[in-house]
Amino acid sequence: MPSKYIFHQSVRTALEKDSWMITHDPLHLKVDDIEFFVDLGAERLLPAQKQGQKIAVEIKSFVDTSEVTEFHLALGQTLNYRLE
Repeated sequence: MPSKYIFHQSVRTALEKDSWMITHDPLHLKVDDIEFFVDLGAERLLPAQKQGQKIAVEIKSFVDTSEVTEFHLALGQTLNYRLE
């Protein structure tokens, strides 16, 4: 399981304050034989609907020596998730 970024708890707290219920920490996805771990999975029930909204949240801190490398890694993860 991947390690958590330094802003993980802050993001989780902000989502909870905005009425999101954290359902997964982390959210595990498996496609074919490839496993993905998204930092948080959450859902929020909407009063006007019977079905809630669901989100997957990927948290990045960009604190390593190369912000460009960190950006490319984050972009690559996003592109992987969009293919699913």
